[in-house]
Amino acid sequence: MKAYPRIVFYGTPDFAVASLDALVKAGFQVVGVVTAPDKAAGRGLTLSQSAVKRYALAHQLPLFQPERLKSPEFQQTLIHLNPDIQVVVAFRMMPKEVWSLPPLGTFNLHASLLPQYRGAAPINRAIMNGESETGVTTFFINEEIDTGAILLQECMAIGPDETAGELHDRLMTLGATLVVKTVNRMIDETISPLPQGLGGKELEPFIMAPKIQKRDTQIDWTQDTKKVFNQVRGLNPYPGVYTSIKLKDTSSLDIKIGSARMASDASQEHFLPGEVFTDGKRFLKIATSDGFIEILTLQPASKKMMRITDFLNGSGTLFV
Repeated sequence: MKAYPRIVFYGTPDFAVASLDALVKAGFQVVGVVTAPDKAAGRGLTLSQSAVKRYALAHQLPLFQPERLKSPEFQQTLIHLNPDIQVVVAFRMMPKEVWSLPPLGTFNLHASLLPQYRGAAPINRAIMNGESETGVTTFFINEEIDTGAILLQECMAIGPDETAGELHDRLMTLGATLVVKTVNRMIDETISPLPQGLGGKELEPFIMAPKIQKRDTQIDWTQDTKKVFNQVRGLNPYPGVYTSIKLKDTSSLDIKIGSARMASDASQEHFLPGEVFTDGKRFLKIATSDGFIEILTLQPASKKMMRITDFLNGSGTLFV
């Protein structure tokens, strides 16, 4: 096993587990794993462990769950761990006292090609904006979020029908490989950090990727079909997109759209944006400004996600 460098890893969700696992399997010495404190979840408020915690426990890695990264107790813990490198994947903002500690630095894995899509939701936003390419970046952490010097990047094409969940999983795997590659090149001193802003990238208009808000999940049917479709797949599977569809008795039904596809139909000119077009048995389409979105799976309020044929089998008469 490699005795050098000593690595402290920070992460919380499944996306981070792949990178931690890659470091362990590559033989690196992970002397500490830092993750979020357990949270109460569900109706019974049962304490829920993060995906990274579950991995660390299963592999008997030293685990730490500080409430405050600035606490004197955690600071002393880090000094005792004496890391050469710290690796951060899908974790909260870190104070300078933490990221400036190791001699080789603290780097973060981000699911975009920085400086594009800085922020909390780069995967969702890239698909929602109709991008055809994205990637992963490792970069040194500094005082401002997602602005540190770039270490390495890898590009990846986005499929025309790919969902955020599917892209998440592919980027998770690509990112894990890049994390190991970054550590190896830091050890070999064959990496040259590139400040963001060089090479012309920062001079171009760049897109931010802020956290998904409730307003992002509501569909505006006056938009064109491509825009709506990108919104659906960009928020699939979580948090999903929501809309209200009108029934023949003029009441409405709130639904969450699971999956959908773009559809064109000569009948579109007879429908206003947001109107439903269905045969009550096999298909349900909702008009946009220039076509239709055909719903493949949906979830009515207080019910489970279901195929459109199953839904219409029980509810088709509400529309026709």
